[in-house]
Amino acid sequence: MVKGVNFVDLRDAGDPVELAAIYDAQGADELVFLDIGATHEERETTVSMAAAVSEQVFIPFTIGGGIRSVDDARKLLRAGADKVSVNSAAVDRPELVSEISAEFGAQCCVVAIDGRRPEQDRSSEASSRFPSGFEVYTHGGRRPAGIDVVAWAERVVELGAGEILLTSMDRDGTREGFDHEMTRAVADRVTVPVIASGGVGSVEDLAAGVTKGSADAVLAASIFHFGEATVADAKSALRSAGISVRPSVTGAVPGPG
Repeated sequence: MVKGVNFVDLRDAGDPVELAAIYDAQGADELVFLDIGATHEERETTVSMAAAVSEQVFIPFTIGGGIRSVDDARKLLRAGADKVSVNSAAVDRPELVSEISAEFGAQCCVVAIDGRRPEQDRSSEASSRFPSGFEVYTHGGRRPAGIDVVAWAERVVELGAGEILLTSMDRDGTREGFDHEMTRAVADRVTVPVIASGGVGSVEDLAAGVTKGSADAVLAASIFHFGEATVADAKSALRSAGISVRPSVTGAVPGPG
């Protein structure tokens, strides 16, 4: 498992299966595994990892990266994943979202959207092409798709997506908090849950993702992977902000590191 900044400068963050077991014991609600190099490197997401994780955890988990077909999704779901996440392949062929949703149900179909402000965000051309102010990127954040983030979110929901995992590339790994403007822009326009991702530097940032960004759920990596906070810490901060969360196991297993 790796963690980077703006999808680059990746560093080792530990073994995904071992950390999955720790987060399960701490009371995490769900886990998300994204193989950010699978599409760029033209390989499949590892099915063996899905099987290993399913033997260790008892909470739902999603796997994404390199899923290009219903058969790819089927392999991961049969291996134990509860949901599959598609990104680049869906942009290339939007019908993939409908196919996965029709085959396995919308609850299994997550569309991951990596968005950022266009490099020419102040130009009139950028404003007309991306009215929300954010552009979709694919291939692990390497390629601009030329699609507006909000317009794409609305379309994938129409196609059958059951959830949207929305990551701010501008905030990824920066520890500056979620991009509330982008999250709120999507959450206000779609009818399915939106998971905010990218930028968490403290447990207080998680609460802000809900109160300021209107997210239905919040995702974090670094603060947990590097032992700066536990799931119990995160849920405590959410409760303090008046947000209802599921109970978590406290003190059962120490954080990583």
